[in-house]
Amino acid sequence: MKALLFAAGLGTRLKEQTLTKPKALVDLAGKTLLQRAIEHLKDFGISDITINVFHFAGQVVSFLEENNSFGVTIHISDERDQLLDTGGGLKKAAVFLKGTEPILIYNVDVISNLDLNLLYKYHLEQKALATLVVRSRETSRYLMFDPNRQLTGWKNFSNGESRISREESFAKSQPFAFSGIHIIHSELLDLITETGKFPIMDLYLRLAKTQSIKAFIDQSDLWMDLGKPEQLQTAEEIFRK
Repeated sequence: MKALLFAAGLGTRLKEQTLTKPKALVDLAGKTLLQRAIEHLKDFGISDITINVFHFAGQVVSFLEENNSFGVTIHISDERDQLLDTGGGLKKAAVFLKGTEPILIYNVDVISNLDLNLLYKYHLEQKALATLVVRSRETSRYLMFDPNRQLTGWKNFSNGESRISREESFAKSQPFAFSGIHIIHSELLDLITETGKFPIMDLYLRLAKTQSIKAFIDQSDLWMDLGKPEQLQTAEEIFRK
């Protein structure tokens, strides 16, 4: 399995932490978020990782060179000409991801102890084009899945806005919050018709009309999005223990 690490974000919610460095190089208990993500993927046998860069991209490249890429093969998908969001980022990185292996996509600011082997096994069993890791947690915007865990749409419960992929089953669907971890079949890369800057969820919602886009319900005891200072502080306390 190959992997794509999304690390190009501006990290604006971390304020002072990202004024002089990228979010990927923010420290968490003595290690950068990028190092923790790479080591996590490496622990599960992933040795071919593509990383997209934009904000202080040169620092990311230098950090990887100084650490000999942590013993894995690293490809840099450089977005310094244009920040492409997650969908555009995947499309640009496709040159490094082509092949027959499934591709794990992981946000660099996500901390999780999810067993990626279980996710991989589930993805293969479901024969899904994409498998999205979701959790039952409070948020305002949810992905909607039918009883067979097929993606049927998206809904913002705070204002009622929705986007429907499968009208016939949307009303019977259950809401789950996306975790920033997903696996795609490599053939999905050839189905991307969107251009420029776009979120990957737009792609999934379009494909879900005719393709198998499934949910993996994560019940592991650790998942955090470290986009805010208070979340980073909580994670720091957990890792220091």
